Amino acid sequence: MAAATYRELYQAEWGSDVDTSRVHFLGKLPYEQYLQVLQVSLLHIYLTYPFVLSWSLLEAMSAGCVVLGSDTAPVKEVIPEGDNGFLADFFDAKKLAARACELLQNRAALEQVRVNARTTVVEKYDLQSRCLPDMLDFYSM
Repeated sequence: MAAATYRELYQAEWGSDVDTSRVHFLGKLPYEQYLQVLQVSLLHIYLTYPFVLSWSLLEAMSAGCVVLGSDTAPVKEVIPEGDNGFLADFFDAKKLAARACELLQNRAALEQVRVNARTTVVEKYDLQSRCLPDMLDFYSM
């Protein structure tokens, strides 16, 4: 029988190896609640195969999340390792998990990374102060 939801799929794969009381499947959230979840998150793991960067990475950084992103071209354009986030090999699940555990164990030392993440988004990607004016300048040439 095929799983009807991602939750069922993952739980079938994990079996009893995972304490499911510590895993939260939130479903679809209103935007304000989604932002609140990001704001209290200890670590945001952002995995993407080399393609297009999604808005969710910028949202997480803007909310001040510590981000562990895949060490792929689009993510490396936004996150210099250790400055405003961290990178891990997309194809090595064990190293990715180990890096996530390391960051979670040292989270008190990562406050400046959180600040840098938010600053990066505000300075480089804010719609009103940066992106829209740059686009209007580009198209007015």
